Amino acid sequence: MSTASLTDLLAQADADGHDHSATEKATGLLHIHNHATGSIIWFPTWKKFRETRDWTDAVGSVAAELADASAPADQAGSALLAADLETLLEEASRSSDASVFVQENLTSHLTRTWAIGDAVAKANGKDLFSSGTTPSVYAGYPYDVYAQDGGVFATTLWNDLIDARRNRALAEEAARKALKPVSRKAMKNAARKAARR
Repeated sequence: MSTASLTDLLAQADADGHDHSATEKATGLLHIHNHATGSIIWFPTWKKFRETRDWTDAVGSVAAELADASAPADQAGSALLAADLETLLEEASRSSDASVFVQENLTSHLTRTWAIGDAVAKANGKDLFSSGTTPSVYAGYPYDVYAQDGGVFATTLWNDLIDARRNRALAEEAARKALKPVSRKAMKNAARKAARR
């Protein structure tokens, strides 16, 4: 168990320069290029996260939430996962800049999601996930949280957060167009077309 904090690891990766694959191999972190902002977003693999003191804090925090819930740990964990994701996507859709939002929120969501799974396993007296079948707490969750050490989860979630903002903008634009008063000219044209039929 390391005493390194996740913040320190991420800051070190940022400082390590431009050989990203070497940094990944050396640190147990993964990265995504945020082309919109020109920056690199580092995040831990689920295995690396367990080696940080942040993991201990996160699992302890989730364990307290599970203890307060009236449902069994699996159900309470699933409810936490669903609520967290719904809140995240809603906030992303309302953000003024999706690229900045995803940069600021991706890692904390990934790590909390993994912490929920580990806290549920501990509450049920089970071993933590190491490989094989994804724990049942994730049964209704739309992401494969452990694939490629968490890389698949991060990439898919990244795209969904960016899309949430875009989809909201499109919906708002469609609503604005639907509410626009119809001009006299447009009404006359429509009447003329109807008369010709």
